[in-house]
Formats: sequence, C-alpha cells, structure tokens
Amino acid sequence: MIRLAKYEDLDTIMDVYEIARKYMADTGNATQWADSYPEREMLEKDIRHEQLFVYIDNDKIHGVFAFIIGPDETYSYIEDGSWKNEELYGTIHRIASDGTVKGLFGRCLDFCTQKISNLRIDTHHDNHTMQHLIETNGFERCGIIYVQDGSPRIAYQYVK
Repeated sequence: MIRLAKYEDLDTIMDVYEIARKYMADTGNATQWADSYPEREMLEKDIRHEQLFVYIDNDKIHGVFAFIIGPDETYSYIEDGSWKNEELYGTIHRIASDGTVKGLFGRCLDFCTQKISNLRIDTHHDNHTMQHLIETNGFERCGIIYVQDGSPRIAYQYVK
C-alpha cells in the first residue's frame, strides 16, 4: 500500500534512506546521496506539501519517494537530447527502499501513472541499479540535466 507520509513516519523514513545510502556506496555510487541527503528538513517540507509517499507492507514502511506534479526547475534545461513532450508531468524524486521488498519501483510507477500519465525522473551516472529499474520500466533516456548543486544527472521520461 502506498500512502502519504506523516511526520510520525520520519524516523523510519530516515532509516530507509540510511539503508539506501549504504547500498549506493557499496555498489559504487558513493557521491549521489553523500552525507545525510535527503535532509530531514527537506522531508518535512515534502510532508507539509503532501509530496512524500511511503510504501507499506505488513504495517511496516519499506520504501519512500517524493512525487510532485508540475514543472520542476531542474528540468527546464536539458542537453544531449530533449524531452518527449512539454505537457504537464509528474516527477519522481528521492525513491529509496529498505531492500526487503521486491517490486517497489513498479508499484511506485503504477501509483504515479494513476495520477498523471507523463512522468520524469533522473539519476546519477554511477547509479546503475536505478538506471536499470528506470529503463526496464518503460522510461526513455532524454538527455542530461543538472541538479541544484550543478552535478549532472541522466534524465528520463515516461509517457503512458
């Protein structure tokens, strides 16, 4: 089940992100979410704006992601390609799992496409696990975007 995250979920959500950061570092992607990204304050803001969701199975949070419908400033400039369209889209950000449940990305995608059929997502060039999940779930590589700190990300789009 996917539902909006609540403030009382934050400690568990932070634990999920810690597990994800460790997995990323162990698989050759130590810089994408270095230090304590995403910070608790960012997640509190996501909750306040009703943009943070959790995946629950057997009354336990196993995954988390931000989902925002509307323009994303980091996607306003793309190089080495172009977006498939400029229609209203939803963006999936900061998706993470505790690693104990299979198929979380597919469930997230199903949830998001029930809200809007045009999706965008990006990931770090060292995040091969996420690239594989994105590409095997119907997203097409569109180019390179730059996140707030100026680092590049591979950008993808999905149109249902």
